[in-house]
Amino acid sequence: MKLLKVLLLFICVNVSAQQGGMWIPSLLKGMNETEMQSLGSKLSADDIYNVNNSSLKDAIVHFNGGCTAEVISSKGLLLTNHHCGFGQIQSHSSVEEDYLKDGFWAMSLDEELPNKNLEVTFIISIEDVTKTVLNGVSDDMSPKEIQSLIQKNTNGLQKSFKKEEWQSTKVKAFFKGNQYFLFVTESFEDIRLVGAPPSAIGKFGSDTDNWIFPRHTGDFSMFRIYADKNNRPAKYSKDNVPYTPKHFLPISLDGIQEGDFTMVFGFPGRTNEYLPAVAVEQITQKVNPTNIKIREKALKVIDAAMKTDDKTRIQYASKQASIANYWKKWIGENQGIEKSNAIAKKRTFETTFMKAISKNKYKKHQTLLSDFDKLYGDFEPYAVKRSNFFEIFYRNNELMQTMFRLYQFEQRVEKLKLNKDETKSATAEKLKEIHDTEGYKKAKEYVISQITRIQKNYNANVDKGVFEAIMPLYDAKNSNSDFYNTSSFTNLTDALKVLEGTSNNVITAINNDAAYKFAKPYIAEFYNDLEPNYQRINAEIAKVQKQYMKALMEVLPSDRYYPDANSTLRVTYGQVKGYAPRDAVYYNPVSYLDGVVEKHIPGDYEFNVPEKLLELYKNKDYGQYADTNGKVPVCFLGTNHTTGGNSGSPAIDGHGNLIGLNFDRVWEGTMSDMNYDPSICRNIMVDARYILFIVDKYAGATHLIDEMKLVHPKKK
Repeated sequence: MKLLKVLLLFICVNVSAQQGGMWIPSLLKGMNETEMQSLGSKLSADDIYNVNNSSLKDAIVHFNGGCTAEVISSKGLLLTNHHCGFGQIQSHSSVEEDYLKDGFWAMSLDEELPNKNLEVTFIISIEDVTKTVLNGVSDDMSPKEIQSLIQKNTNGLQKSFKKEEWQSTKVKAFFKGNQYFLFVTESFEDIRLVGAPPSAIGKFGSDTDNWIFPRHTGDFSMFRIYADKNNRPAKYSKDNVPYTPKHFLPISLDGIQEGDFTMVFGFPGRTNEYLPAVAVEQITQKVNPTNIKIREKALKVIDAAMKTDDKTRIQYASKQASIANYWKKWIGENQGIEKSNAIAKKRTFETTFMKAISKNKYKKHQTLLSDFDKLYGDFEPYAVKRSNFFEIFYRNNELMQTMFRLYQFEQRVEKLKLNKDETKSATAEKLKEIHDTEGYKKAKEYVISQITRIQKNYNANVDKGVFEAIMPLYDAKNSNSDFYNTSSFTNLTDALKVLEGTSNNVITAINNDAAYKFAKPYIAEFYNDLEPNYQRINAEIAKVQKQYMKALMEVLPSDRYYPDANSTLRVTYGQVKGYAPRDAVYYNPVSYLDGVVEKHIPGDYEFNVPEKLLELYKNKDYGQYADTNGKVPVCFLGTNHTTGGNSGSPAIDGHGNLIGLNFDRVWEGTMSDMNYDPSICRNIMVDARYILFIVDKYAGATHLIDEMKLVHPKKK
């Protein structure tokens, strides 16, 4: 296992402290531990990750598969972002009880609200299983053969791995498939909403301030984990009790100052730090611009509709936020790549790489970059159109998303049929028997659940406006929206009627629907042409990328390498630090409540400040949550390397205490997913003291404050 030794070398080599990197918590001993301590940490590697004793990792959870949360009390109290809990807050909201607008605070355990299909997952242990997973794999195998063997090895490993009956395992690839780790996990399904500030605090600044500093958003919400009487995972039950964690995070009241150590612990989603220049160029100059245009058009329609009435605002609040988030992110990503001259720097690096491989022992790598050039040239038309397809038919338009689900349903039903010869000779009764099997019933139940989900917050007029705005960007010659007037799928009651009856009748009815007639050719093209060609070329790119990753480590062994994010538990460390986004401009690392009041625009849905918060500010009624300058800190900046999935991650000080809640990055640094640059890449965190201030002084939920452990580490 020469490769494994090479990878471990990069985890243990002792170098000077750097900013950036998403490190595996089970492998922090050595270089990372020393590096963190040089930045001001007092923590050992065992304090952060330990299987045999409680450690910081036991307070960190994957929140519903897309965000991070942390346990902040001995009674399973969870802290995450407002935008991470937004869907749950919205699901409990109505015009009569608008928790999005007014906030929600359970003043007792009995008032905490259960949430369907919400779970949080703890990591119990992490094991290197590279040898087992790659057993029998060789470079001369095709991508399909490699994937098949890896899957076979992985399945066998997971079946034989010892764990408790209520635990699960998952195996994830690192370093582009050169290394594999197995995670033992424990998931809890009874998660209840405890508290959330009004959107005027939790979403303050909304789209205008998204990805921007100075930021003044109290982006937090609170939930609680419930377990059975044995403190184990259980489905929702009134008999369940608050979970007792192995560890929870104390909260520091001493705050931060520039230069302080910060560690962000969470589940970053996806990064691609080792892409070649040609890939970054394609993403930022071809894919992103077209997607930006589509979302810009969709947002213009939705934003206008949300201003018309409260019902529409509530219906589209979560969807609008989701669409706007990456629209703005892509814009900042493109600007950051250009500002940092990232593509040119990557080409310079690739020149260095090519010079290094000119040595005889590395000549096997000499075609890697030319292979990339050819593959990405072939890839471009499929990559652009496929990405645009998802923007039109899945992410931004709900009727088209329904058609996409119906097409999948129809294909599933087709697979349940007999083969052609058997079908010709089968009787009508036999065909009915085949079509209306348990498999058909399950397929229908699934598509009904998807349509019901889409229709829950659906406005056909708004959706039609979105279609008319974005479809011309995909096919200007065929974007007539008349089918909205006759389709059964703009109304849930009518849609469910179409899905009644035998499979033959249902499929016939679907194909007679005007919206399906419009969308089916596009979706068929996706499945028959776009997706197969995209996946074929992408598999070849992945194979070359794996070889490239391995080659980098062999050819340039003195460079630093950390694995790309893949939604697994990671540690990233840095310092509180401001930055200069452009000439003659410098952002201080901390924003204050003063800035919230300065931005106040009465009645504005983005910048309206609640009257009670204005009153607290006027009276300087800050309790114990003011900084040494007598002001309440709201947000602060750090050099931590974060991405999507780190939303809700705790910002932890050098003593292991919570000092903030990660929720965003600065606009100029969103390119860190492909090119982390310590000069402009910054993550944005809500100051823990602002969270406590809102919970205590604004919401009056002092029982939650009493439940937490508040500490003064700097006064020891």
